[in-house]
Amino acid sequence: MPVPEPQPCSAPAAESSSGAGLTLLVIEDDPAGTFTAPELSAAAGARVRIRAARNLTEAGRLLTDDVDCILLDLALPAGAEARGDGEGEEDGLATLKHVLRIAPRHAVLALTAEDDAELAAEAVRVGAQDYLFRGELDSRLLSRAIRYAVERKRADVAQRQLTESRLRAQENARLERGLLPTPLLDGSDLRFAAHYRPGRSRALLGGDFYDTVRTPDGTVHAMIGDVCGHGPDEAALGVELRIAWRALTLAGLCGDELLSTLQEVLEHERESEEIFATLCTVDIAPDGRRAGLCLAGHPAPLVARQGRAALLPYEDGGPALGLLPRARWPRRQVELGGSWSLMMYTDGLIEGRVGEGTQRLGQDGMVAMVNRRLAEGLTGEALLEAAVTQARELNGGELTDDVAVLLLDRAQDTARLRPPGGARSVNIPRPRPASPARAQRPPL
Repeated sequence: MPVPEPQPCSAPAAESSSGAGLTLLVIEDDPAGTFTAPELSAAAGARVRIRAARNLTEAGRLLTDDVDCILLDLALPAGAEARGDGEGEEDGLATLKHVLRIAPRHAVLALTAEDDAELAAEAVRVGAQDYLFRGELDSRLLSRAIRYAVERKRADVAQRQLTESRLRAQENARLERGLLPTPLLDGSDLRFAAHYRPGRSRALLGGDFYDTVRTPDGTVHAMIGDVCGHGPDEAALGVELRIAWRALTLAGLCGDELLSTLQEVLEHERESEEIFATLCTVDIAPDGRRAGLCLAGHPAPLVARQGRAALLPYEDGGPALGLLPRARWPRRQVELGGSWSLMMYTDGLIEGRVGEGTQRLGQDGMVAMVNRRLAEGLTGEALLEAAVTQARELNGGELTDDVAVLLLDRAQDTARLRPPGGARSVNIPRPRPASPARAQRPPL
């Protein structure tokens, strides 16, 4: 039988089209003595190309991506290649194992004698798709076995890829979940609630980020930010900025000095000079009655007192991080009072549409929406969940951008009444004594 020259093909063997012709690589001492190519092609009803190899060395040269199936004679003497794979051990399937190693994505049929049924079954257990007995071999049986082996290999490859994809997804989910912030508020009179929803489907992290920590002097620092875009690169940059902010805050930096350092981190870590990030930082005094506010191109937070919410001043904000090389971010002092709730958010909450037109919800619409929820008596996580749900309903569907919202709450009598245990709920508009917030992971 003449041996045709191998033809390069971009499609892997297990992914070739079932309607096209098949290519069979026969590996045995005398492949022409078993069957003839014209008989096989006629029985198959489609064109079958035959390649023949008398040993593993020839098989390695003829094994290209367009080969769909390999017919291997188990009686083929193990060459130096197979013996090397077996590390010198006697193994009746050494040749098969070598073929499976060099052709992991090709279907393999084992050819053996009738009295080697146990060896044939072992070949399937090792990795062959099927086996054939040499004495019962005919063109019709071989043709059916080839097509069955090819389809079974294709199914095996698809199943393995699906399993690997699921494992990667689970690993990524664990990684992303581990990168979500854990508020550090032990010893504080404030309570914490958060809502986070990335814009990417099947993701836990987006370009939005936030964090809250309490420093040894009793000051509570809160931050929320947004990296432009909401892909995996933006999510990674957001995590870097959040961790850098926490480290710098615990090191004692605040206000303009902290934001200037964060901008240096952003400039070093971003992939393009077009990447920037908005940021809002708040440092609440130990007595909880006043706070310092810095805005870097970010929407101003709102504060609720006695059941009514309003935006904090935002005229003195600076540019977003990464836009101007020597920018400055003034720190503005604001009075909070005895009982209040402070809500910080990203623009994903306010940029959704209102109805079918082009009108956006905006900050004024958000304040009105929050006031309606406050009038209904909603608090804490329920308040945040209701606000995001209504924004999504007004948009007529899912919000396309990342959304992050956090809420800090202080009741006037908390400092005098501090029961044991932890709580994360926020009570608006009728404050009541709250317990110190404990470090808990915010829900998605």
